[in-house]
Amino acid sequence: MRTRYHENLEQLTDQLRVMCVRNRDAVAMATHALLDADLESAERTIDHCARTTAMREGIEHAAITLLALEAPVAGELRRVVTALQLVDDLTRMSTLSEHIARTARRRHPDCAVPAPVRDLLARMGQTAVEIADAAADVLATADPRDAADLDARDDTMDALHHDLLAAVLAEDWDNATTAAVDVTLLGRYYERFADHAVHIGERILYIATGTTAATTTQSTL
Repeated sequence: MRTRYHENLEQLTDQLRVMCVRNRDAVAMATHALLDADLESAERTIDHCARTTAMREGIEHAAITLLALEAPVAGELRRVVTALQLVDDLTRMSTLSEHIARTARRRHPDCAVPAPVRDLLARMGQTAVEIADAAADVLATADPRDAADLDARDDTMDALHHDLLAAVLAEDWDNATTAAVDVTLLGRYYERFADHAVHIGERILYIATGTTAATTTQSTL
């Protein structure tokens, strides 16, 4: 019975990883749609995100069933409860990718990204893909070191976000106000996408060690 229970736990984790991989693909497609003003890619991304978000109900049902099936011990309980938290982060990542794609669709046939910040947003998109890919690997391996390293990867996104805001607020910004609003929101979408990937690492660290990243850091000071 416990063997079957553990198999179900592994299947639950695998579904979370699939959701994370889909989010990696979504943010890549959304970035392409954004930078190339590609309406077809924007529409495809929106549909892709809707299907990803729809996975939430099945994952939540599976987690609740595992809680009701048999009284889990401490480690098992952490995994099930954390799965419910992870699916929330993964759903939000999907929604943020959809927001990026909708911005591209709303401004089509024009490009929502002014030339001066095109490179910055391209780098933010690539960083989002990389951090989502790393989060998917953490979900597969549950390696505490890799989980903790996600926070360091987020530093790159934070720096890019800072540079993007500085460009929008610079005195030589000569694009329309609507472009400034779009770029500011897009920066926020990418920054929050990375934050939720970091949360995945923190939650996997909790499963593996029973402590949070903050607790682990404090214990080494």
